[in-house]
Amino acid sequence: MASAADRMAQSISLAKFTQATDLKKRLWFTIGALIVFRLLSYVPLPGIDPTALGLLSQRTTGGVLDFFNTFSGGSLSRMSLIALGVMPYITASIVVQLATSLSPKLAAIKKEGESGRKKLNQITRYGTVGLTAIQGYFIAVGLETLGATNGLQAVIEPGMTFRIAAVISLIGGTMFLMWLGEQITSRGIGNGVSLIIMAGIVAHLPTTLINLLEGGRSGSLDPLRLIGILVAVVALILFICFMERAQRRILIQYPKRATQRGMQADRSHLPLKINTAGVIPPIFASSLLLMPLTISQFAGQRVAGESAWGDFIISLNQYLQHGSPVYMLLYGAGIVFFSFFYTAVVFNPEETADNLKRHGGFIPGIRPGKNTENYFDYVLTRITVIGAAYLTIICLLPEYLVSALSIPFYLGGTSLLIVVNVTMDTVTQIQSHLLAHQYGDLIKKAKLRGARAR
Repeated sequence: MASAADRMAQSISLAKFTQATDLKKRLWFTIGALIVFRLLSYVPLPGIDPTALGLLSQRTTGGVLDFFNTFSGGSLSRMSLIALGVMPYITASIVVQLATSLSPKLAAIKKEGESGRKKLNQITRYGTVGLTAIQGYFIAVGLETLGATNGLQAVIEPGMTFRIAAVISLIGGTMFLMWLGEQITSRGIGNGVSLIIMAGIVAHLPTTLINLLEGGRSGSLDPLRLIGILVAVVALILFICFMERAQRRILIQYPKRATQRGMQADRSHLPLKINTAGVIPPIFASSLLLMPLTISQFAGQRVAGESAWGDFIISLNQYLQHGSPVYMLLYGAGIVFFSFFYTAVVFNPEETADNLKRHGGFIPGIRPGKNTENYFDYVLTRITVIGAAYLTIICLLPEYLVSALSIPFYLGGTSLLIVVNVTMDTVTQIQSHLLAHQYGDLIKKAKLRGARAR
């Protein structure tokens, strides 16, 4: 039987949406902020030759730079002010989160409540500046090296002046995006940083769809295969939606208390997501596997053939090409490993069992304390196996289709996971605002009726 909130959610219509003034303001603010993000992606770094840079990006494809270029909406290939996007902030957040679970000092700061959260956010910001400075310097040096190796002068005047200017510009761009994401979160709809990443990914979709349809029109792509691609995309999206909503609910019972109906026991559920790790495992696994290819690209012809190390890197890249059996095997193994690792960091069975025991809660049939901790660990291990298998299928299927069937379309992977997850979260927040607006109207009507009754 549906609850009152569910029945009210089903009755939400377009008319209710037009009446929610605050929600419309939040949506317009979010759209405006994302437009600013897209405009900044076309503002180049000082000292860059756009023509030479375009030719250089065509010659150096397939590395980890392409992976992060997807998240920045092409800003990295254009070397704009926001070339690094919010990836340094995401990396710093993940590192701080991992350190919080491993360091007792940071764990104590986290338990301080709101003040502790502000301290951790400040540490994350400092880490973002440091990572952006390091990555920006290597990008500046890499541009000079790649240009010299490929006979293209992407940097007009190479040297320390260009490197310092590039680092300062990239730090400013990344910090502005971080601030913009915080503004979207507080004054707009959805998580600002996630929406910025999704906007960068979605920016590639029109070009990808046009190339796909052009292949079907020109005959280079079989019409039946084109239809199969579209059906597979829809099926993957539905599968991701189902798995991301899937939960394992554990019944929690509290001691009986006196009510108007007599002694009753409070019951609630502890929801455990099937995919607790989210999109972190594919990102980490992809970054590790693509790193050797990127190193060889930056080293260029200077490394090739000059030493045993250069020959080893080149041979390793041949085995780690997209769609190769070694790449697929290592990619899948990396996803499984990081799924278990990150889940263990995010959810602490011992801490959860202690909190339940402290508040008098228990699982029916399980004794509080150590037995409850073992039960949480048992259930979490089982659902993590399912979540890791789900992520592996979603990420390996497009790799296989692109390589085996020569399909010019990326059917899934990390990009599709991010887009679907962020879209579902944003729609949920919009629905929450509409429900709050509807509840407010009901309260106003009840007050008016009460005033008239007097």
